[in-house]
Amino acid sequence: MSTYKILFTGPVGAGKTTAITSISDIEPFQTEESATDDVSKMKDNTTVAMDYGLIKLEDGERIHLYGTPGQERFDFMWEILSDGAIGLIILMNNLEPDPLQTLEKYLDAFSGHIDASGIALGVTRMETGEGPSIDDYHAVLSGRQITAPVMEVDPRVSNDVIRLTESLLYSLDPGL
Repeated sequence: MSTYKILFTGPVGAGKTTAITSISDIEPFQTEESATDDVSKMKDNTTVAMDYGLIKLEDGERIHLYGTPGQERFDFMWEILSDGAIGLIILMNNLEPDPLQTLEKYLDAFSGHIDASGIALGVTRMETGEGPSIDDYHAVLSGRQITAPVMEVDPRVSNDVIRLTESLLYSLDPGL
């Protein structure tokens, strides 16, 4: 039986915890605590260490899902959690003040991991029509010579998250 690891990352409020919860075959493990800083203006709780979920495939293989905390003060967990991951899913909140600049920060922070594996980019909160377009996100990746799937995702909708996860897996192994 093979096991794989996929890492979900992105800023606070992008939907990492929700995405993992929506596709996990087990009750996810979450390390959420009450938000006490500026994050409390956005939401009541925030991830402080990690989220964990699991996908059980029909052939017995398993995909472990890890989510990073979004706050940069917990960025020491990013490297710890990325160890051994076959791929990275970056979720971006399109309603952030400057989501493209935030994406650049995550691409910098995970550059070594991106070079060694693959990524997929999911953009959340696009329903208002405000913020950058999918093409704008593609342009940021293209400017760094990164080829990756980019799509609009609602992390509450399991089919959206499954489609994003499958796009990552297909980009890693087109023969799947």
